[in-house]
Amino acid sequence: MTPLMSGLIVLIVLLVLLATGMPIAFALGLVAVGALVLTDGWSVIDIVGETFFAGLAEFGLVSIPMFILMGAAVASSPAGKDLYEALDRWLNRVPGGLILSNIGACSVFAALSGSSPATCAAIGKMGIPEMQQRGYPDTIAAGSIAAGGTLGILIPPSVTMIVYGIATETSIGRLFLAGLLPGLMLTVLFMIWAIIDCRRQGYSFEQAAQRFTLRQKLEALPRVLPFLAIIVAILYVLYGGVATPSEAAGAGALFCILLVVVIYQLIPKRRIDFASLGKVFGDSIRESIMIMLIIAASELFSFALSSMFVTQSVAEWIAALEVNRWVLMGIVNLFLLVAGFFLPPVAVILMTAPILIPIILQAGFDPYWFAVVLTINMEIGLITPPVGLNLYVINGIAPDISLKSILVGSLPFVLCMVLGILLLCVFPGIATWLPEYMMGAAI
Repeated sequence: MTPLMSGLIVLIVLLVLLATGMPIAFALGLVAVGALVLTDGWSVIDIVGETFFAGLAEFGLVSIPMFILMGAAVASSPAGKDLYEALDRWLNRVPGGLILSNIGACSVFAALSGSSPATCAAIGKMGIPEMQQRGYPDTIAAGSIAAGGTLGILIPPSVTMIVYGIATETSIGRLFLAGLLPGLMLTVLFMIWAIIDCRRQGYSFEQAAQRFTLRQKLEALPRVLPFLAIIVAILYVLYGGVATPSEAAGAGALFCILLVVVIYQLIPKRRIDFASLGKVFGDSIRESIMIMLIIAASELFSFALSSMFVTQSVAEWIAALEVNRWVLMGIVNLFLLVAGFFLPPVAVILMTAPILIPIILQAGFDPYWFAVVLTINMEIGLITPPVGLNLYVINGIAPDISLKSILVGSLPFVLCMVLGILLLCVFPGIATWLPEYMMGAAI
């Protein structure tokens, strides 16, 4: 049996196991062990444990639980509500200011949490009812939040970028910088489409405008600015050479927890108790363990594919296609898009990076630019069926809006992301200029 045929069988078995609802880490591990035993015999069991734990023997992985803890601290506190209210008060007189506030709040909260579902849940709980109350169409109210939540895996600090950096042995700091301008670009594209769609559906912005005094605008800022300062500080210490990503993540998590305790313990109506803090740590541990298990199982899965010469054969087959490099990139994007429909971003990156990176480099593409393109593909998967995690999060917090309406409202934002990928192809400097300016050319 050829390596490509063996790889196809392994992929089919993996998809069948995932379709049964088996956790991703268990499915990857089970398929990997089965493939190794069938090809190399039972003696290979001796190195399964070593390979599994070798996937976690990377210092950069320390930053993942810390960034998750930072996001959980912010998501569990009223910080998301305060951020939303502050932006709404400052943008309320701008045509479509409320929907701009929602998308803007998603982008900032995404930078704080690094989690798409957390961003959707935190901003959607306040933003969707408020938009419904002011007469915004349900499709726009739900779609804008679902799409805005996807920014959590692109705007730094991003857990997805950390995983990509570890899987491809690229600089995490440079990856963070590469995702910053494209993240802002997508935010602007989302805002532009939201305004166009509102006008297309006959919504009158003038009827929804409210007035806030300067005092009302300023009084919300003290509860928001400290968290924004943490984002700025993390970016500064990373790119100023002051600290490693792991150190920056640890400091960011500590200060987020301290700010949550100090700011909201001093406000009686917004006070959080120690049980809430316990839930923060519990949720962080649960999500961190889930990601770590996927990483370790993916390492074992990659080792199995390599032992079967699947990755090498796929790389050789694609390289032998003799097509234009942009046609090749189109094929890769289509593959990533389909993979993102069924698997979460972390799993897709860990499973495909060993295969795709040699091909991407051989075709002359920048690995940091490709990280951004890959991440936007993963964002599309978050708001498209059958998985579409953000769609179900929105449906959970706004059960009065049908899943069909959420999907209809989200699909135009998918086109915005496709436009973003095309802009990155035409103007790759959107992703590469800032890392080169701040850190010099990549070696």
